[in-house]
Amino acid sequence: MDKYVLKIKCSDQKGLIYKISTVLYENSLNIEKNSEFVDDESEKFFFRARLDGQIDAQKIKSELQAVMPSDASIVLKKKVKKNIVILATKESHCLGDILLKHDSGELNANILCVVSNHDTLRALCERFKVEYHTVLSKDLSRIDHEKRVLEILNNYEIDYLVLAKYMRILSQEFVSAYEQKIINIHHSFLPAFIGANPYKQAYNRGVKIIGATAHFVNNNLDEGPIIAQDVISVNHEQSWKDMQKAGRNVEKVVLSNALDLVFDERIFIHQNKTIIF
Repeated sequence: MDKYVLKIKCSDQKGLIYKISTVLYENSLNIEKNSEFVDDESEKFFFRARLDGQIDAQKIKSELQAVMPSDASIVLKKKVKKNIVILATKESHCLGDILLKHDSGELNANILCVVSNHDTLRALCERFKVEYHTVLSKDLSRIDHEKRVLEILNNYEIDYLVLAKYMRILSQEFVSAYEQKIINIHHSFLPAFIGANPYKQAYNRGVKIIGATAHFVNNNLDEGPIIAQDVISVNHEQSWKDMQKAGRNVEKVVLSNALDLVFDERIFIHQNKTIIF
């Protein structure tokens, strides 16, 4: 039997759970699990349910729309693997972790291809039989480079772009083309230690923890809605290279956790933050 995810975001009012449950019951649908949350500041209601049954998605959405507040956003999707493209540069730890999970069937996604501004990671992708595109950036302006990348991306039906340590700043035009569909991993609790060699910056400041943040990309550099974070302790005995090695482990774990949440349709974006069920 097919599995579906229902997500609803709307203004809060009394009786919403009853209305949703009634529509689902009258359509002979089984709710495997549901979660809800009300943001008191904005008075917004969020609801997510896992469903099974024979579903006429358009009919159910129409019936829900008829009983929900006028501003309701209703998403009803069959649970299927997402189609993703990975953007990378030279660092292999995040990309390699994703490729391994994909190869073992643990990733709820299909990797359509990898696009990079260097050829460094081609051999790694070829081992996993993943198509690899190189768009060298050395002699191209940012506009021309992004134009060529977009020409490649336009050949695919993409649900999400994953920046696996893609070390280029994306233009507003590029981000707008994939709004709320670009996921990035950052090497700190945002926005600390931005720019070149962040682990050396952290070492020079004598930090006691290092961490990583996965977030959606918007037009404010590294300030998009946060999906997942984690930290580990470090001390004065570790060199900046030791910290970098430890930090890379955190980065790939945080990115992996974030991708699981996104691909399982567990996230709502509200203003500049996420609500995760």
